[in-house]
Amino acid sequence: MDNIDVMERLDALFAMISEAWGVPLGNDKCIIEREKALKLITDIKAALPTSISEAKRLVAARDEFIGNAKREAEAMRKSAEEKARILVDEQEISRVARIKSAEMISSAENKAAEIRRIAGEYVDTLMRQSEETLAASLGAIREKRSNFRGVQEARRPAPSNPKEL
Repeated sequence: MDNIDVMERLDALFAMISEAWGVPLGNDKCIIEREKALKLITDIKAALPTSISEAKRLVAARDEFIGNAKREAEAMRKSAEEKARILVDEQEISRVARIKSAEMISSAENKAAEIRRIAGEYVDTLMRQSEETLAASLGAIREKRSNFRGVQEARRPAPSNPKEL
């Protein structure tokens, strides 16, 4: 079950409550099918861990992506150093080698930094979207639960004896 399915179920629960028949003399009270509402809430609760595990999977993917970028940068750096050592024989070649080595290292570090930045932004965006979806779902569930409690309170009979108050 994904976030879209969760939102569809929340919409169905909202529609069920908003379209429910009102209780006589109870402006904010309504009657809903308990089993149907409880099934929707159970389905939503079951879907939330999926969203959380997806966010964890994205963090792990980001860490792996950054690790790969670091390994690639290190391999590029080692390659540049090895190429520089080979060219040390003559002074001019050595000078050129140092310049190219520095450029390659700088390029590799810049590329690795850019990859880390892009990966961080990507994962942050996905996590923010997951967080917003979860927050919206949780808010909707809390609202529905509050409404449900209100319905339950409305169903309790009022005390008939004034001394019971």
